[in-house]
Amino acid sequence: MLSLIPSDANVGIGGSVTLREINLIDALAARGNTVFQHWQQPEERVSTVMRKQLTSDIFLASSNAVTEDGKLVNIDKAGNRVAAMIFGPKKVVLVVGMNKIVKDVEEGIQRARNVAAPMNARRRGDKTPCATTGVCTDCDAPDRLCRVITIMEKKPSRSDISVILVGEELGF
Repeated sequence: MLSLIPSDANVGIGGSVTLREINLIDALAARGNTVFQHWQQPEERVSTVMRKQLTSDIFLASSNAVTEDGKLVNIDKAGNRVAAMIFGPKKVVLVVGMNKIVKDVEEGIQRARNVAAPMNARRRGDKTPCATTGVCTDCDAPDRLCRVITIMEKKPSRSDISVILVGEELGF
């Protein structure tokens, strides 16, 4: 991964457990990259950092699901991660564990709603039904994570995206 990212690049991080599990964020910071991550930011800085991610040189994230035919399925609360995946940064690199490979878009949406969203809601301490039950109820909770769903069928025409599949389970 580090070989794909110039040491002087500004790097946006899309709230990814996967990237934390492989210690990539710490490695980038130790190397001297400017890293824009909104996790662990005071609430008044979160939107500013999210906007810097959109204009970063490199944007790193994961995907909630990748279909067998290569479609990317994602659910977001604010839309910042999926927006940066689609357009903005000069290069996007997505790191995806094998646990996120699904048969088709329908299965990808189900995985995002009933695996990724509940686990993320629990991790964040959100007060949603899925954080408690582990199952999406299509709620109207203020903390609801499932607000934006994207299906990327092909690489957007003005984007440079790489997907790295890792042969192990990573993230949610």
